[in-house]
Amino acid sequence: MKIIDRLREDGIHISFEIFPPKTDAGYDKVIRAAEEMAGLKPEFISVTYGAGGGTSKNTAKIASYIKHDLHVESLAHLTCASSTKDEVRSVIASLKEQGIENILALRGDISEDMVFPSEDRFHYAYQLVEEIRRHGDFCIGAACYPEGHVENEHKEDDIKYLKQKVDSGVDFLTTQMFFDNDIHYNFLYRIREAGITVPVLPGIMPITSARQMKRSCELSGTVFPRRFQAILDRFGDSPKAMEQAGIAYATDQIIDLLANGVKNIHIYSMNRPEVAAAIMHNISEIIQC
Repeated sequence: MKIIDRLREDGIHISFEIFPPKTDAGYDKVIRAAEEMAGLKPEFISVTYGAGGGTSKNTAKIASYIKHDLHVESLAHLTCASSTKDEVRSVIASLKEQGIENILALRGDISEDMVFPSEDRFHYAYQLVEEIRRHGDFCIGAACYPEGHVENEHKEDDIKYLKQKVDSGVDFLTTQMFFDNDIHYNFLYRIREAGITVPVLPGIMPITSARQMKRSCELSGTVFPRRFQAILDRFGDSPKAMEQAGIAYATDQIIDLLANGVKNIHIYSMNRPEVAAAIMHNISEIIQC
């Protein structure tokens, strides 16, 4: 089933995310995590493509297992910066062959040693969206950046490029992680004013360690509110306390979003089903309202 059809249905829809293993030795562990997350009955589970496409070989395999064996809809990530056009087309064909109906189209990170732009690669996510549209009746998701993309100096440019991407055939958007819900609400206002009307899933990242927080800052330039900084300062040296505080903070964000009419939420669960389970337990009664 296409994810966009689920998102348009009444009720609250919670989804999770996992990433493929860096080596084949870690494959079974990722599968076990997927199985535990599937038991929480999410709307779908997305499977990342890996930095630079490095773990992409297992994306389709894991997405297919989630869909066909665990009977939970899957969303396969696909990046284009790290692959040639022919390689991208091969992945699309493979996803189609395995019955994957949903793809998250991303440009992907550009490494320092990568020759980019290059004639044999797609340069932008909107080009990848167009290519996917040409090769099948997929439901296509894309990323958006409430705090602005790190490569764009002006937020107005972000909105312009996002509109171009959506107009190329995007069915829904998932935001980069954010830790201040007002940023998300303001972002929604700006994109709706620009004529972007597709569903937007806020991406919530439970930060459960100081290392994870530092990594998130490095990758996305995300701003952490003073309230979260205080949590890190107080509990960052105690792993168990920080995990509990991070889950509580993410839960608080989700409750606020739900109270303000948001019904589709994506949780960056980072292959940790126990974190996903704790959040689902915290909102178990709320999502029934």
